[in-house]
Amino acid sequence: MKLPFKSFAFVLAFLFTSSVFAGEGMWLPQLLKALNEGDMQTMGMKMTAEDIYSVNKGSLKDAIVHFNGGCTSEIISAKGLLLTNHHCGYSQIQSHSTLEKNYLKDGFWAMNMKEELSNPGLTATMIARIDDVTEAVLKGVNDGMSPKERQAAIDINLEAVKNSTEVEKHQEVRIRPFYKGNQYYLFVTVTYTDVRLVGTPPESIGKFGSDTDNWVWPRHTGDFSIFRIYADKNNMPADYSEDNVPYTPKHFLPISLDGIEEGDFSMVFGFPGRTDQYLPSFAVEQIVDVLNPARIEVRDHALKIVGTAMRADEGVRLQYASKFARIANYWKKWIGEKQGLETTDGVGRKKRFEAEYLAAAKKYESNKRYKENQAPSTYLKQFEKLYKEIQPYALARDYHNEITGRNIEIMQVAGYHQRLVNTYKKSGEPAYTSFKGRLNNYLQGFYKNYQPAVDQKVFADLIQMYVEKMPFDEMASIMKDQMSAIGASDYNDFAAKLYQNSILTSQDMLMVLYNEEPDKAVEKLANDPLVKLSSALNDAYGEQVTPKLSGLQDQINELQRKYMKAIIELFPDRSFYPDANGTLRVTYGKINGYQPRDAVSYLPVTYLSGVVEKFVPGDYEFDVPKKLLELYEEKNYGEYADNGKMPVCFIGSNHTTGGNSGSPAIDAHGNLIGLNFDRVWEGTMSDINYDASICRNIMVDARYILFIIDKFAGADHLIKEMKLVHPKK
Repeated sequence: MKLPFKSFAFVLAFLFTSSVFAGEGMWLPQLLKALNEGDMQTMGMKMTAEDIYSVNKGSLKDAIVHFNGGCTSEIISAKGLLLTNHHCGYSQIQSHSTLEKNYLKDGFWAMNMKEELSNPGLTATMIARIDDVTEAVLKGVNDGMSPKERQAAIDINLEAVKNSTEVEKHQEVRIRPFYKGNQYYLFVTVTYTDVRLVGTPPESIGKFGSDTDNWVWPRHTGDFSIFRIYADKNNMPADYSEDNVPYTPKHFLPISLDGIEEGDFSMVFGFPGRTDQYLPSFAVEQIVDVLNPARIEVRDHALKIVGTAMRADEGVRLQYASKFARIANYWKKWIGEKQGLETTDGVGRKKRFEAEYLAAAKKYESNKRYKENQAPSTYLKQFEKLYKEIQPYALARDYHNEITGRNIEIMQVAGYHQRLVNTYKKSGEPAYTSFKGRLNNYLQGFYKNYQPAVDQKVFADLIQMYVEKMPFDEMASIMKDQMSAIGASDYNDFAAKLYQNSILTSQDMLMVLYNEEPDKAVEKLANDPLVKLSSALNDAYGEQVTPKLSGLQDQINELQRKYMKAIIELFPDRSFYPDANGTLRVTYGKINGYQPRDAVSYLPVTYLSGVVEKFVPGDYEFDVPKKLLELYEEKNYGEYADNGKMPVCFIGSNHTTGGNSGSPAIDAHGNLIGLNFDRVWEGTMSDINYDASICRNIMVDARYILFIIDKFAGADHLIKEMKLVHPKK
């Protein structure tokens, strides 16, 4: 397209139109002054954009921390106290837990800094500044280049920009693409590696509701944990040392005791992972009608089998609780996403915008000439053709990955051992020994929570689905050939013979094999029936699906980049926020309930009385600690109550996704009012189609966090370390 692609700070005059809902968007903090400040203040914000993001003084951004590269956290004291979700700190809490000191079950609270627990490998990363480097990264790049040539030129420029950027010794440079590769921003970061566990409530509070309440409102989960950042004597990053001292931040978040009311302004600041808001209607239709139903069906079958086994045997339940939750998490999300897109006419919304786009493109193109398929008005037809072509390959990918890569456990192990065999054949004994060592560590945890009898039933069920639903006969025939080769009469017989004759189903047998000479061990592994099956399936997938899938996806990605560029250029009076890509973003909205369906209306706040209503003694999801029940009976809420009731969670119209877990919910004045941890089930389609009518994020009320720390845990020394404020009073 020939239109000049100017810097977004100048191109995007901030005029909200039908293309963006109120509350929609994951905005770059350094552009708030140009794009969002006025709208945010109209919605009730009392701060300025400079208060949120500044490189010249302490601002809100200096309190926002990327927690271990996956979640968000925030600094809530002048001594580096770090707040995040319980589920974000779960692996660290688990690593410190033993039968004698079960911090997952009982909680943990360091009563002084000496008792705080170190976590090797845990990182806390902050953003020092963000720079627009688009011009330098795209220098010499032009529309006449092929995608491969374009990327090669960009890679050279990226390296040059990194090398020429002046940073301090403790800082790092990261450059990320935005708007599908049309814009580039450079992030100067600082990472601290001494991060210690300070406190966590028991699972009966931090995971209350567990699987049943996941993605659900009303919610009553106290999903939080507390850590602390440590630094050297100069406040610089340093590996763990007893000589390190608590980090002194440029800014930390005061905590509001005034709470929230419906209609209040709210802002979530964090590191959202990934969204795809600008997919064409053809892609969304494919997700709704083809891909999500396939994924859902696979996990439906797996969950029913595993769930039945868990209900029948307490030992199996303990082994599979975490795995069941992991399988159910996206299964539930995909169901909500599909129904949400249908309820809000997500595809229709895309098509209405595409009609606008097509009209604008044709108007712009009048009296202009383009090479074939280069005119913006042709992009939609190209999308239609490409998504039609990619559909069977995308469906094959999802069936293959869901069945052989995720839901049949032993097939994952078989795949790893296929790689181990190939490593020996290609790279020799040293590489084999190194990979085997890493694999051995993984297997210790795998077999601890593995039941071959349960997995065998899953295998028989899902392999039948693989044969019947795989869109390529060649892939399905491999399975039939394998069945014939071992004389299996049906899928149950096939599964039984494979599991009985494979070394992989027995940890003891596999460990004996690991002690044999590499050449003998590799020969036995290569002839193992499960490894042979995995190898045959993966080889066929690599030959029949991967090349075509990758080629079509590359074409779609390049077309998506051109389409994104055209959208912005053709609608210069509209604001288009970039998709999430794990970088620092601001989203804002209001505290609001919602109506998910006819005659159903949800209020925006839940209370401790709701926890008691859900209480089921001894239940792994809904048990409640005795002390919490006592505090409820006594109404011993201290200064954290709201008109005699103890708030627990609330919802708002902030546009969030994975990676926003642990993000602070911030009020109009810049104070912490809650902790983001989930979304409502009806609005999980917000990753590809945000709709303010039903998209809500779920947050723990800050007052509930303070109540648990103070009244439940008796850790009032932490409360004294924080700054509690009354902005409304």
